[in-house]
Amino acid sequence: MEGVVHRTVCTNGILIHFVEMGSGPVVLFLHGFPEGWFGWRKQIPVFAKAGFRAIAPDMRGYGDSSAPEGANNYTYLHIVGDLIGLLDALKVEKAFVVGHDWGAMVSWQLVIFRPDRVIALANLSVYYSPRNPNGSMVTLMRKYSGGKHYMCKFQLAGEVEARIHKVTYDGFLRHVFSQKFDPMPDWSKAFEEKGALPEWVSEEDLAYYVSEFQKHGFTPAINYYRSLDLSWELTAAWANSKVMVPTIFMIGDKDLAFIFPNAKDHIEGMSKHVPHLKKTIILEDAGHFLQAERAESVNDHILQFFKSFQLEI
Repeated sequence: MEGVVHRTVCTNGILIHFVEMGSGPVVLFLHGFPEGWFGWRKQIPVFAKAGFRAIAPDMRGYGDSSAPEGANNYTYLHIVGDLIGLLDALKVEKAFVVGHDWGAMVSWQLVIFRPDRVIALANLSVYYSPRNPNGSMVTLMRKYSGGKHYMCKFQLAGEVEARIHKVTYDGFLRHVFSQKFDPMPDWSKAFEEKGALPEWVSEEDLAYYVSEFQKHGFTPAINYYRSLDLSWELTAAWANSKVMVPTIFMIGDKDLAFIFPNAKDHIEGMSKHVPHLKKTIILEDAGHFLQAERAESVNDHILQFFKSFQLEI
């Protein structure tokens, strides 16, 4: 992408690569699976032009950032620690935060652990779920789906990677971006045909994603899912915590996370746990990758929200 500056800092014992553009209040963009900083390609120049300093890291395990071995190195505490270290290295006291997918999950934890470092939050696709005393997300999904949900499948170290390798990185990413990644896939049939790309991701975009995953493979990215049990154990001290920063939330009405059983009830009741929730935006005819599928709408909503705080900075 023209105009972005690539930088790397040492933080939390590892190297974190990030891109930045613009000057002004910092907006920290946190990507999900399976993207990296490039997932924010339709936001970075827009926010820079609007008077913000857009910063988008490759979170640990992605792109040019370090990829420690072992799922135990990908807990919420590790990843939030990386982000606080990144802000410290850049001498940024407080930042606006935007998260999508896993980036949203991490953002929710960031504002629980360190609300003093966040001005306001805009999260996409993954609504806030308080820690469930009955078990981790994987445990609950296993009970619900009988082990068929992809989060459960992802726990199978080696087997998942072998199947991704068999269908090729290109083939796997095509199906994920085409949103044919059924929550309960039949792995023997899920990738038989080469998926066509949706209009919001080009062949050039896909080639870049493939090149990024050739650096570390998919294991580090999948380790985020494999660390969920440990993250659940380590975050017991924050049970019943509330999100105490101003927040907006966006989700597409075709997103699998939106049509999942009881999801709408959770979204409607989210203000109980996010008392400073200013707005929930449901985008019609939009899927999971909102920031690419509906970039203009997403950008407009977030910019309007963040600009309301600029007089206070």
